[in-house]
Amino acid sequence: MENAKDPRPCDRLSPIRMAELAFPQPSTSLTRPLLCIPATAFMPGCAGGVLDPQGPIGAGNRTILLNSLAVMLVIVVPTLVALLAFAWKFRASNSNARYDPEFTYSGRIELIVWSIPTLTILFLGGLIYYGSYQLDPRKPIPSAQPPLDIQVVALDWKWLFLYPEQGVGAVNQLVIPAGVPVHFRLTSASVMNTFFVPQLGSMVYVMNGMQTELHLQADREGSFFGQSAHFSGDGFSDMNFSVNAVSADAFARWASSLRGGGGVLNATAYRELARQSTKVPPSTFGHVQPGLFDAVVQQTLPPGPGPAESAAGGEPQVSPKALPAAASPTGHHPQAQGAQ
Repeated sequence: MENAKDPRPCDRLSPIRMAELAFPQPSTSLTRPLLCIPATAFMPGCAGGVLDPQGPIGAGNRTILLNSLAVMLVIVVPTLVALLAFAWKFRASNSNARYDPEFTYSGRIELIVWSIPTLTILFLGGLIYYGSYQLDPRKPIPSAQPPLDIQVVALDWKWLFLYPEQGVGAVNQLVIPAGVPVHFRLTSASVMNTFFVPQLGSMVYVMNGMQTELHLQADREGSFFGQSAHFSGDGFSDMNFSVNAVSADAFARWASSLRGGGGVLNATAYRELARQSTKVPPSTFGHVQPGLFDAVVQQTLPPGPGPAESAAGGEPQVSPKALPAAASPTGHHPQAQGAQ
């Protein structure tokens, strides 16, 4: 398995760093859009963000982002130029400037003032409409290859990935075949959360008792950074995962190797796994109980306790707050990979 990029290109993202992720470091390649230069000059952030897509959905998101930026610059740039021109022409030392204190109305000025914003709204609305249809998370990606089904469960504070066709699972590790569409079914076993792989595309929210869908694809082999993009308690800062896109043969070997060993993920092991834990290392399961994902969605398996119920003293386990000196960290539970 070849890792083309660091799966964790930067330390855990704060809300500010999440914004920086959208703008990778400047590149010497002449093929990068010139519109990236001003953003990267002031926000270096992390390499491998939404402006460095590695799949069709990510590429579509970047196109909409840059097109929207270009449409807005059509207003911003002339406005700034006009501001400087008016300030220079009507300066106090310019005796040739026309002075008309009785001026109240101009039809031409009204036409310009209202037509340009109206056209901008129409252009942006067209981009939004096009993007909403073409990049609908539920819309399958056209491909000669059948999609791979993966079920995703957001836990406190880790990601559980289930492969129903292969009968295996993984925690904080997502392996997919490159060039093959992936059909995700997603839910949360606790509080609301957000699934996001910046280089592959569309960010979607997940909620307890509900499921949503997402279609993504990696065009090439490599390792990409995945994250939770919605604050969900103290363990949020380490709720990351790596996405490893490998060849179809390598994916088949990986799934086969898991079936030959590893732990069993059944209802009992899932209840242990659902307990709050932070900084959970990647792990795998060689056998996953059929129907486990549906049991989580239908709440046949009870939801996780959430930050408010399992913290010491019954207080919400969210920051900032001061913990008593004698209190020990709660919610940390070792990985129950081999639980039966």
